[in-house]
Amino acid sequence: MNVFNKCLFTLLILFTSFYSFSQRRMEFLDRGVVAVRNMNGQVFVSWRLSGTESSTLSFDVYRAKANGDPQKLNKDRIKAVTGFSYDEPDTISQLAFFVKVFDRGREIETSRSFVLQPGNKPYFSIPLKTPAGYAPNDASVGDLDGDGQYEIILHQAGKGKDNSQSGFTDPPVLQAYRMDGTLLWAINLGKNIREGAHYTQFMVYDLDGDGRAEVAMKTGDGTIDGKGNVIGDSTKDWRNNNGYILSGPEYLTVFDGLTGEALHTIAYIPPRSDSSLTPTTEQLKEVWGDGYGNRMDRFLAAIAYLDGKTPSLVMTRGYYTRSILAAFNFRNKKLQHLWTFDSDNPATNRAFRGQGNHNLTIADVDEDGKDEIVFGAMTIDDNGKGLYTTGLGHGDALHVSDLDPSRPGLEVFDIQERFDDAGANFRDARSGEVIWKKASVKAGEDGEGPGRGLALDIDPRYPGYECWVAGAGITGLFDCKGNKIGEKTPACNMGIFWDGDVLSEILNGTHVEKWNYQEEKITKLLDAADFNCVSNNGTKANPVLSADIIGDWREEVIYRSSDNKELRIFSTSIPTDKKFYTLMHDPQYRLSIAWQNVAYNQPPHTGFFFGEGMKSPPVPFISIIKPVISKDKKVK
Repeated sequence: MNVFNKCLFTLLILFTSFYSFSQRRMEFLDRGVVAVRNMNGQVFVSWRLSGTESSTLSFDVYRAKANGDPQKLNKDRIKAVTGFSYDEPDTISQLAFFVKVFDRGREIETSRSFVLQPGNKPYFSIPLKTPAGYAPNDASVGDLDGDGQYEIILHQAGKGKDNSQSGFTDPPVLQAYRMDGTLLWAINLGKNIREGAHYTQFMVYDLDGDGRAEVAMKTGDGTIDGKGNVIGDSTKDWRNNNGYILSGPEYLTVFDGLTGEALHTIAYIPPRSDSSLTPTTEQLKEVWGDGYGNRMDRFLAAIAYLDGKTPSLVMTRGYYTRSILAAFNFRNKKLQHLWTFDSDNPATNRAFRGQGNHNLTIADVDEDGKDEIVFGAMTIDDNGKGLYTTGLGHGDALHVSDLDPSRPGLEVFDIQERFDDAGANFRDARSGEVIWKKASVKAGEDGEGPGRGLALDIDPRYPGYECWVAGAGITGLFDCKGNKIGEKTPACNMGIFWDGDVLSEILNGTHVEKWNYQEEKITKLLDAADFNCVSNNGTKANPVLSADIIGDWREEVIYRSSDNKELRIFSTSIPTDKKFYTLMHDPQYRLSIAWQNVAYNQPPHTGFFFGEGMKSPPVPFISIIKPVISKDKKVK
C-alpha cells in the first residue's frame, strides 16, 4: 500500500469512527437569564449559550419595571460574552430582565424574564416546606415539566446514622420545587429506608427521552410516592433492634418527575444476598465481611450513556469488599435490566474487590463514544465488563478530567484511605497505568490515611491541574506531573468557577475563595454565612448543590438558610470576558451533576481540559430533546 493509499485509508477509518458515534440525547434548556446585584450598586445580567448554538450569536439586554416600556440597556449589540453589567441606583423597585438573541443580525428569540426582587441581596431564595425536625441536605436538578428550566429535587434529612452506627433514623423525604418555590411533590421513603449519606442516592435525569426528567432511587416497604400511593407492604417493619435493615424486600423505583408518582418498581439489583430475603448474620458476613450492614449497605448510583446515545441508570452496592454494579434502561415506562458486574462472580473478577470509593465518576475513558464507570481505583466498561483494576484500594475522593493536557486522553486523581505508597495517586484513565504516586505516612492519631484529595487548575504558572490532599503526611501542592510546586495549599474540599477567569476557585463550607498562588494564601470572594446560610454534612462542609444551573457558563452555589426555611442560590456578579456554552451541555459535566448527591460529594469536572492555556471547548456531540407541549401547557 503506497503512502497516498495509507493516508486515504487512515482518513476513512477516522471518518467512519467519528460518524459511528451516536449523538447523545440531552435536555433542552432555555436562555436561563439571571440578574444579580453586587455591593457596588451594579446589576450583572447573564444568560446561557447552548452547546448546539453558534458562538457568533449576539444579544441585547432589556430591563422592565412594573410600569413602563422595557428599556434596552446596552448601546452596541453584545457579541463577545453572555453577560452585561451596568449601574442600577434603583434598589426599591422590582425589576425584570430579558434578552433578545440575534443570528447574523436577525432576531431569533426573546427570552423569558428574570425578576430581580427589591433590595441588595446577592442571591435569590426558594421558600421551602421543610418537615419539622428535618433540614435540607443534598439536591439535584432536572427539567421535570419540560419547559427548559430546571427544578430542584431536594433531600430533606432528619435524624440519620452512618452504616457503622447503630440506632434508628427518620424516614428520608424527597421534595421537588420549582424555582419560584412551588412544591410539586414529596416522596416519603418510609421506615424501611435508613437515613444517612450512604443509603439514598437519587438520580434525576430524562431516562426515556420524552423531554422531562424522571427520578430514580432505592425504595422499601411503606414508601409513599408523590400521589400518596404506597409501594410494597406498609405494615412491615424490617428494622432490627439496633435500627439496621438487614432483611426484607428491597425495591428500585422510577418516579414521574412532574408528579412524583411511582411509574415502575422492581426488585433492587444488586440484592443483599443470593440466598433469601432474610439472610443470616453468618451469610452476610461471608458475602460482605461483616454481618451488621456496614459494608453491605454502601450504595452509589449514576447515569451513563452506555450505548453512546441514550442514558442508562447504574445502581451499585458495596466497595470495601465485594462490589456489585447493575445497569438499567427505562423504556416505555418500564425498567429493563442490562447487565450486572460482580467483583466476586466469576472468580476472574476477584481483583476488582475492595476498589470502590465513597463516590464514582462517569466518563468516556477509552474515547469510543460510550461511557465507563470510574469506580474508585477500578473502571468498568460500558458493557459491564471490568476494564481494569489498579489494586490500590478504597479512597474518599476522586477526580477525572483531562488533568494533564500534555498527555492524550483523560487522567484520574485518587487517594488511598490507608497508609501505603499510593496515598495520592495519578493514573491514566484509559489503561489504569499509575503515572505517579505519593506515599502516606502515619502520624499521631490519624488511623486511615488521607481523607480528602482535590484536583483543580488554580495556578496558571504550571500546565494542567494542581493536586493536593489532606492529611497522612502528604504535604504541599503538586503539579500534574507530580512535582511539588508549593508548601501551602488551600482547603481540600470542592471547586467552583466564579470570578470570570478559567482558573477554578475553592468552594469550602460557605466560602468561595481565590487561591493567591504567588503568596500561597486565599482571598475570600463570598461568604454565604454573612447571609445566614450554613453548609451540610458536618466536616464535609458542602453546599446543597453547586452547578451551572442558570446564567452564563459559571457555576451557582446553593445553600440552606440557618432556619432551614429557604434555599438561597448565589450566582456570580463578576463580569467575565469569556464566552463559553453552558457546562451542562458538556456530557461528562452534566452526568457529574447527576451524581453530585452520591455519598461524599465531589466537585464536577468537564470532559476536556478547562484551565489556563485551554483551547476552545470542543463542540459537544449531542442532540437536544425538546418536549411537545400542548396549548394548555401540558407535556405530551
